[in-house]
Amino acid sequence: MNGIIPLWKPRGMTSHDCVFKLRKILKTKKVGHSGTLDPDVDGVLPICVGRATKVVEYLQDSRKVYQGEVTLGFSTETEDKSGAVIEETPITTPFAEKVIDEAIASFVGTINQQPPMYSAVKVNGKRLYEYARAGETVERPIRQAQIYRYQRTSDIIYDAHTQTQKWSFEVECGKGTYVRTLAVDTGKKLGVAAHMSDLTRLSSGGYTAVDSLTLEEVQEIVSNGKIEETFFALETALSEFKRLDITEAQYAKVKNGAILPNDYFGTVVSDEPVAIFYQESARCIYASHPTKTGLIKPIKVFRND
Repeated sequence: MNGIIPLWKPRGMTSHDCVFKLRKILKTKKVGHSGTLDPDVDGVLPICVGRATKVVEYLQDSRKVYQGEVTLGFSTETEDKSGAVIEETPITTPFAEKVIDEAIASFVGTINQQPPMYSAVKVNGKRLYEYARAGETVERPIRQAQIYRYQRTSDIIYDAHTQTQKWSFEVECGKGTYVRTLAVDTGKKLGVAAHMSDLTRLSSGGYTAVDSLTLEEVQEIVSNGKIEETFFALETALSEFKRLDITEAQYAKVKNGAILPNDYFGTVVSDEPVAIFYQESARCIYASHPTKTGLIKPIKVFRND
């Protein structure tokens, strides 16, 4: 049993909960997810099974697309709607569309983010949420994130009673981006407290909502004996790599993990790793040797049969 299931994670469950349930449904322990989604967030969560667990790290590094909602007027300790309110800046005069859109546009590109206290980032061997739950504060590292697209997707709603202002957005971002923090920072750009009041992941690793199955649907497919037909091949997780198809003679060396000249495959392999295919299946990833100039070596092996 090998392949990838784009799961539609429901709200109220952790990513680990989903893995635990799928291990029972699929009757296999070799199951892993490709990037944590908070319990309050639903959406696409690619699940890797069997040999496909070898591509988890590449899915974690892939682009993600989210749709969500920013609310101005107050911030929370968790940066989303589930946390306790820690700051209030009532919106007495609503911001104009142009001002909000300009603030949003300013985040496109490479940005710096400070991870939320309620996150899994480790500082001095402990996760930030462990410090937060203990009521402790600690200096958080500044990290870079890549925002490819960030745009408002709804009208801006002002509530005079609650003195808040909100709108829906869509963002396409790189690995390690905290969308909660993006919402908070958008508020900071406008000079007010803010939080992320809703979030759904629309796409991860190239898999979309259309590709995704619920846990109930997976259970039904397994009961009907058709799960093998449902898996996406592990090759679908390698779309961001350059693909090199090799000959039988070349594969004789590759399958034994040979260290090779960087032009062995007819093209120079230098800074970017390449996916090596033989007979239409991905066999391994080759990359520059870390210490030997002009040579390449396998950094990940999928098959050597």
